[in-house]
Amino acid sequence: MKLFKSFHWTGIAALTVCLLPACSGPDYDPEKQWLHGKEGIYAADISSDGTLAVVSGVNNGIDVWQVKASEPMYHWSHQGEAANLVNTIHISADKKVVVTSDREAFALWSLESGEPMGFWRIDTSTIRDVAVANDGKGILVGRSNGKAMYFEPETGRRLEFFGHQEKINSVDISPNGKYALTGSNDYVAYLWSTDNGQIIHTFTHPSRVTLVALDDEGRYAFTAGSQKKSQIWNVQTGAPVANLQYIARQKIFTDAVFSEDGNYLLTGSPTRSVDLWDVATGESVAEWKVTPKDGASPPSAVVYAVGFAGPQSIVSESSSGLAELWEFENE
Repeated sequence: MKLFKSFHWTGIAALTVCLLPACSGPDYDPEKQWLHGKEGIYAADISSDGTLAVVSGVNNGIDVWQVKASEPMYHWSHQGEAANLVNTIHISADKKVVVTSDREAFALWSLESGEPMGFWRIDTSTIRDVAVANDGKGILVGRSNGKAMYFEPETGRRLEFFGHQEKINSVDISPNGKYALTGSNDYVAYLWSTDNGQIIHTFTHPSRVTLVALDDEGRYAFTAGSQKKSQIWNVQTGAPVANLQYIARQKIFTDAVFSEDGNYLLTGSPTRSVDLWDVATGESVAEWKVTPKDGASPPSAVVYAVGFAGPQSIVSESSSGLAELWEFENE
């Protein structure tokens, strides 16, 4: 696979958690809302501290927001004047860089200056997901041919991981860039070293692995299948910690984030749901429903990103174009 480098850029009511089953209904009323995409959005990510959001708008390219601000910090164009097709975004854990991608190319941007740091086009297969390490040290790219690529922009070093047999659906990378987590249609998620491609842990599922997420503190991994199994693992030992507890035959997730203290897992879904889970038990702690897009029938919205905005606050970004703030009572 060849990488071609170029640049294209344009400047510019509180919920009280009840642990009893009878009190587990979803909350539909956010504390606050901010409009981040008038016509809706294709993709989004929220920073690890819940203060920044990067969204790919249906008609207006990529915007970087201080979540609670009224105007974006930066406006980017992924491929010049071409239509915006960015469908994957990842903010580094240190909030210094962000990687964006469409199916054919990925770009690295500075969140400190708003300037582009690189644009690379791939010539084989298509991009399924991307993730970036602190300082932009490494970029992880999952592709539809089952290969994952770890790429270091500064040195040009590239490592390809061939462990998967089918297309990759989701990837994540540790903040230091040393470890990659990839999930595929082959029913397997792998934790592997970006130094040499060696597999560290193998996480098996009875169905396609649709989402993976690493804890920034190096404690846990989350892997979700297309059916019942959505598992939290001890990333040091590879042992299972808890399976998320829900009644539905299947529950698809679109984003997942661990809390800084390691007590909670926060997830988003394509069915408006934002869920808070107890890491130790896998039990549901709270559920919220994001606001659907105006005029949608039936009312619908995909939750593209979730984040912890404090010890008792969370924030979400959904396809409706709204960022929404929710609160809960921490035990």
